[in-house]
Amino acid sequence: SQALRKLTSTLSKSNTCAIFINQIREKVGVMFGNPETTSGGRALKFYSSIRLDIRRIAGIKGADNNDIGNRVKVKVVKNKMAPPFRVAEFDILFNEGISRMGSLIDLGVEVGVIDKKGTWYSFGDKRLGQGKEATREELKNNLELAEEIETLIMEKVQPMPQEPALA
Repeated sequence: SQALRKLTSTLSKSNTCAIFINQIREKVGVMFGNPETTSGGRALKFYSSIRLDIRRIAGIKGADNNDIGNRVKVKVVKNKMAPPFRVAEFDILFNEGISRMGSLIDLGVEVGVIDKKGTWYSFGDKRLGQGKEATREELKNNLELAEEIETLIMEKVQPMPQEPALA
């Protein structure tokens, strides 16, 4: 805990971010509450500004049935900078990181810009692909279409402020 006390002041002065990766342990004999805990004592939990719980939900298979990434669920356990306890789900692909096109597809379906019928995804009268991977590839290859979808999503999520009516 003394090392973290010194480290946090140095990090703050040098405008640096330190990331600690930790695994979860199971507490024995816990009747109430969460039996999961992280190793390292209480100091790391106390001095951290943001704590994230990242868990793999499912694997993502490619065209040749090999794993190409993971679907993950991230919970904000602690946040001193912004509102805590938020939850997000997204795809992390092994060769590219967080999948921007995957998030675009998920959000498009959620707000109604992209239609999903069975395994088919469509935008207006254009079929994007059968399955999420085919749709992701279609959007990667057609960036103009991806930008159009993103613009429509942004308009639905963040509506433009209306001008006040003149009296």
